[in-house]
Amino acid sequence: MQSWPHPDVPLLPGTGIPLRLYDSATREVRPTAPGPTARMYVCGITPYDATHLGHAATYLAFDLVNRVWRDGGHDVAYVQNVTDVDDPLFERADRDGEDWVVLGMRETALFREDMTALRVIPPAHYVGVVEAVEEIAELVEKLVSLGVAYRLEDGSGDVYQDISSADRFGYESGYDDATMLRFFSERGGDPSRPGKRNALDPLIWRGAREGEPRWPSPVGPGRPGWHVECAAIAVNRLGLEIDVQGGGSDLIFPHHEMSALHAEAAADQFPFARHYVHAGMIGLDGEKMSKSRGNLVFVSRLRGDRVDPMAIRLGLFSGHYRSDRAWTSSVLEEAQERLGRWRDGVSRPTGPSGAELLAAVRERLSDDLDTVGALRAVDEWASSDGSDPAAPALARATVDALLGIAL
Repeated sequence: MQSWPHPDVPLLPGTGIPLRLYDSATREVRPTAPGPTARMYVCGITPYDATHLGHAATYLAFDLVNRVWRDGGHDVAYVQNVTDVDDPLFERADRDGEDWVVLGMRETALFREDMTALRVIPPAHYVGVVEAVEEIAELVEKLVSLGVAYRLEDGSGDVYQDISSADRFGYESGYDDATMLRFFSERGGDPSRPGKRNALDPLIWRGAREGEPRWPSPVGPGRPGWHVECAAIAVNRLGLEIDVQGGGSDLIFPHHEMSALHAEAAADQFPFARHYVHAGMIGLDGEKMSKSRGNLVFVSRLRGDRVDPMAIRLGLFSGHYRSDRAWTSSVLEEAQERLGRWRDGVSRPTGPSGAELLAAVRERLSDDLDTVGALRAVDEWASSDGSDPAAPALARATVDALLGIAL
């Protein structure tokens, strides 16, 4: 699948600071320790609607991870999927009376436009489920052959993985059984499905149904389950023990728990990822932003209203990436004012030490992506006087390379 254009990223003097990130599995901030090439997988969109600010906040957080690693001298192998075969896509297409393939292609194209406008570094591999069905089916077949997955006996052709075969199941989320059951039910699971061995067993292959797309496979015609798609796409391009598995906090369970379950069982290797990293949710005026509430704020709508995408980045960076936070008119206004102050600052002939600003921004972002502190450092630089003629150019490059803000 086509990705989007790579923004220019200035090279900064010196070398960045090693990145520390909060790991949901160990519940602590720990150093990331990638090799020469850092490996990151971030779960992508289900393209039944436009990119809202919750999506944007997630992909901007991992764009910062990408930028900090690159500043530290690493190459970055970044993979992102597109869930272009899934029930929400079919439901939206049926509601609007259009082809689900056309809907998915249109919304994916709009997502690429939004990511380009926000200056997000694109993944090296941008993979749709449609183009990866064969490799996903191979993973399903392997899980069945290993005896950790089973076919229901009701003639549906549905295949599930048995969670009781995994001694470490639950390590990624750390949730108790009641919480896992609640989230599983709310987030696409089917705990009460007759014939399953365990209520939490995840579907890995959905047998062919009338009116649904299907593909041939060694386990019978059908289509992939949700979680197994990411396991196959990630492992086949990055291997196991990737440095970061990322997404929104709503993916902690079941999606990331199940993806790890599938990948680790197939390879008989642990862990799937060294860090499980999750971005907080974005609300609107005090309420969770969701399609059911009808209060989604779309990036494309803001762009259509001539909001500078750099102000969108700044507004979302004004809170810590792991925090659930609100998007309000005042957040946007403050971001626009901040953007103006920064642009004025780098337009001056001289300024305070650019090297000190670079060191401060590097230090803050290396500490679990402390954007609040990084923005404060730039604010202080932009509001101060100085006599360094090289400072404005270095400040501009610092903000561009590390925060992705074009001034």
